[in-house]
Amino acid sequence: MGARRSREHVPLGTHESIRERSLTDRARVAGSHDTRAKDAGLEASRQNHRMLQIDEADFEVLVGEALDGIPPELTRVIDNVVILVEDESPADEPELLGLYEGTPLTERDGWYSGVLPDRITIYRLPTLRMCATYEEAVHEVRVTVVHEIAHHFGIDDERLHALGWG
Repeated sequence: MGARRSREHVPLGTHESIRERSLTDRARVAGSHDTRAKDAGLEASRQNHRMLQIDEADFEVLVGEALDGIPPELTRVIDNVVILVEDESPADEPELLGLYEGTPLTERDGWYSGVLPDRITIYRLPTLRMCATYEEAVHEVRVTVVHEIAHHFGIDDERLHALGWG
């Protein structure tokens, strides 16, 4: 069991829509991810605009909507996971957007019982700092949630990047 570093920031518009993928591809997309904003232009864009304002309750609604967008075939097999929203990522990773901590489904076997739930944490303020518009925030939350859930399904960062969900 351990934390998986997840998704790095990718500029808006570079992700293929999950709705445009076949069911098989969508199943491969589901998982967890570790997200960092690393765009070269990101710092400049941060300095040129005020941080987007979305309060805790509204941000949690965005996370809920992102979860609602995951196909039911996948949500039925998500097991023993809690999804949390926190304001800030760990101090040593200030640009982390999301984090999966737990044992992926692909690594569970007979020993897996009576354990605390896996944790997926979505970080509100790092997400808002990197987004200039509400639409960008909706997009980044959706990608982050999909990425982190994909880790729960055992999909690693390399595969997520190859699928366009890095």
